Amino acid sequence: MLLIAVLVPWLSFFLRGRILAGILCFFLQITILGWIPAAMWAVASRLDGKNATRFRRMERRIRTERRYA
Repeated sequence: MLLIAVLVPWLSFFLRGRILAGILCFFLQITILGWIPAAMWAVASRLDGKNATRFRRMERRIRTERRYA
């Protein structure tokens, strides 16, 4: 997924269900100068989403440990 975010940033947003961000990223990517910021945005967004998922899992584990402790 990270490779997709670098090579085709707008597709990375579409695959994660962020259609509006994907369209905006596509228009940014159309220009050669906009490709680098679009790729950086897609990678940062991907990593942020991954970290949010990791944080939610950690919260669930903490809650279940408190119930059984």
